[in-house]
Amino acid sequence: MDKIDAMLINLLQTNARTPLKVLASQVFLSAPAVSSRIDKLEKQGIIAGYNTVVDRQKLGYHITAFISLEIKASQKDEFYPFISQCPNVIECNCVTGSYSMLIKVAFPSTQELDTFIGKLQHYGNTSTQIVFSTPVSHREIRVE
Repeated sequence: MDKIDAMLINLLQTNARTPLKVLASQVFLSAPAVSSRIDKLEKQGIIAGYNTVVDRQKLGYHITAFISLEIKASQKDEFYPFISQCPNVIECNCVTGSYSMLIKVAFPSTQELDTFIGKLQHYGNTSTQIVFSTPVSHREIRVE
């Protein structure tokens, strides 16, 4: 990966829908050359996909929370398929510390969040933090 690839990644992270012609003008290459570089970055797995960012509040998901879950290593084989099928789970990370899982969720109401936490407690103890505000929302890493 060279400087031009890094520039393309940064530009695409800012707006993945930027036309090839615009990208090409910003990195001083032809559109076919830019297309070839993007294809190569995708094949290498450096660009893993493209996402649409939505405003969950406007879709009615007013509650965002982080749930810490303490589970035993022997439960992971049962837990992973369960958690991957939960549509309100935005992210699930296996972490160090007192709890082994950190789960980010979004729900329309605290009642629905409470029901979900009840299901999680089948696997172990939980601790939940509800988000009041997000001064820094999700952002991509800057490639130098």
